[in-house]
Amino acid sequence: MVLSMPSAPRSQSLPVCLSCGTPLEHTLVDLGLSPLANSYVPPEKASIPDVFYPLHARVCQNCLLVQVGRVVSSEDIFTDYLYFSSYSETWLAHCRHYAEMAIARFALNGSSTVVEIASNDGYLLQNFAKAGIPVLGIEPARNVAKTAIEKGVPTEIAFFGKDTARRIAASGRHADLLAAKNVLAHVPDINDFVAGIPELLKPEGVFTVEFPHLLNLIQYVQFDTIYHEHFTYLSLLTVAGIFARHGLRIFDVEEVETHGGSLRVFACHKKASHPTTENVERVVSIESAAKLDSLEGYEGFGSKVEGVRTQLVSFIAQARSSGGVVAGYGAAAKGNTLLNYCGLGQNELAFVCDRNPSKQNTLLPGSRIPVFSPEQIMMEKPNYILILPWNIKDEIVDQLSFARQWGAKFVTAIPRIQISD
Repeated sequence: MVLSMPSAPRSQSLPVCLSCGTPLEHTLVDLGLSPLANSYVPPEKASIPDVFYPLHARVCQNCLLVQVGRVVSSEDIFTDYLYFSSYSETWLAHCRHYAEMAIARFALNGSSTVVEIASNDGYLLQNFAKAGIPVLGIEPARNVAKTAIEKGVPTEIAFFGKDTARRIAASGRHADLLAAKNVLAHVPDINDFVAGIPELLKPEGVFTVEFPHLLNLIQYVQFDTIYHEHFTYLSLLTVAGIFARHGLRIFDVEEVETHGGSLRVFACHKKASHPTTENVERVVSIESAAKLDSLEGYEGFGSKVEGVRTQLVSFIAQARSSGGVVAGYGAAAKGNTLLNYCGLGQNELAFVCDRNPSKQNTLLPGSRIPVFSPEQIMMEKPNYILILPWNIKDEIVDQLSFARQWGAKFVTAIPRIQISD
């Protein structure tokens, strides 16, 4: 049983761009109705229907920002959050390497200040703190911030924007390094967020931000990264325009492997001395070659998404018709987009396992598939394990190597069905 939002009347005006305010006339992909991807259902609420909202990604014809409409407030999504960064060893290693790079490149020491926006459970800042560098986290989810504070990572419980930045700066805490890992896509008011950055940066301070690269989303059909908590889907071209509007200059960019291929952008005050590297023009050229600088580059994506759904539904039907049991691994938000778009439930996927205790013994939103600890795989011995967070497939296959004992096969669906031993 589901509860969905009523359809908007035809006369209702189009939503407008979160960045420039232009009416959004162009569609990247319409994924139909979907619940909030991180709204896991506790057993005591199993009888309460899920609320489904439109999940429609659009492209701004003016600034080419890809975005989904805001359906609920950020407070409803992020005040009590079940995503803890520290449950992925791959991600923790990525952040250790980032800290080592930043300390060396920008000569950070005990006189410096490192601030992270959306600092989660202290997964990143703990690396700087261990090096004797003063840190400050800014995190809106009280339950997650509590974990960081218990680790000894000072944390402000707040949403980041211009007002928060000014308040922190007024207390004398300006950043030599201001970091944001995967938060830029999560903010509905992207202008207010970016406007806060120069308020908090020292004159020669550096802001780094990472985000999944829109180019990879389109080229590798990573549509499952689209969900309501991700308001925007970013290219260097669009981010550069937004930053420039708020007095920031991008001086370097790196391509990193996380989240299916991301960009790490380095920015500073417009008049800061950091020289612009050739990497910036190189990535802009790659995006332009893929036509991300015009609407043409965004056409035809919907049909590719439909192809993924056809393949996955067909695979599961064939596996079950031959007596096979299919289980899932990783109760990730991207997995919930995939399962709900494909119309898959417990009849198709027996259960899903996850290492995060906060997600265990819940039901996935929409599909209502039960979530257990990884030990369930050993108990049930499924024939196929569908890895939902495909971006950390290798890490998961290593964790579940014991499943080879009974011949289980590992499956990913993005960008196409792939089956491995």
